[in-house]
Amino acid sequence: MSVLSETEAVARAGHVATLAALLGLIAFSGGATAAGDRALGEYLSSECVTCHQLSGRYQGIPPIVGWPEKSFVEIMDEYRSKRRSNPVMQTIAGKFSGDEIAALAAYFGSLKPKN
Repeated sequence: MSVLSETEAVARAGHVATLAALLGLIAFSGGATAAGDRALGEYLSSECVTCHQLSGRYQGIPPIVGWPEKSFVEIMDEYRSKRRSNPVMQTIAGKFSGDEIAALAAYFGSLKPKN
């Protein structure tokens, strides 16, 4: 067992602090990039708005305008994995990747109902 000099101990503590800061930045940036691309979501939304009203009105099909992104992603994942039963939504959700669903969530979440 070796005993560290005071200089070595300070240097090691500095390395640990630097590593902790870098890990924090990586974790923070990972969360920041997890959000979907709104422009891509708008581009992909044409199939959704065939049935779901952009106005946010309910006319037999639930509105998706203004939904929290997390809820949108969770529900679409449930359709993709067939834990929610609706053959039409299962088929549509199955066409989209996780990034595309996040993009749709960002787009619809950014809209405000017009009713």
